Amino acid sequence: MTETPAESTTTPKTITPPNKIKGALLRYRVMAWITGLWLLLLVAEMILLYGFDNHSLDFVPFVHGWVYFIYLIMAIDLGIKVRWPIGKAIFTLIAGTIPFLSFWVEHKRTEEIRAQFNV
Repeated sequence: MTETPAESTTTPKTITPPNKIKGALLRYRVMAWITGLWLLLLVAEMILLYGFDNHSLDFVPFVHGWVYFIYLIMAIDLGIKVRWPIGKAIFTLIAGTIPFLSFWVEHKRTEEIRAQFNV
């Protein structure tokens, strides 16, 4: 005779604890800002390169690529923890490729997650 606990008193193991969501949110926010800043620097590098034939910022595309890769990992991690639908996740991932959009999307996602999970 085994007893099963009432469903209302147990929490499913698939729900992410708030402290893990808070950590993932912080990592995502930091990477969204860093990615956005490096993307703006990439735009400046392209203007210098193609407009003025100046190669002084040739390192920027390489660094931005790696920063964007880390941003992707952090955004996917957060999306899994908060269970974003695939469309929202893809839009959030693409936000790191359009100047200024990563700042706006980061702000919106932070508002949503803080309201939804109270973190």
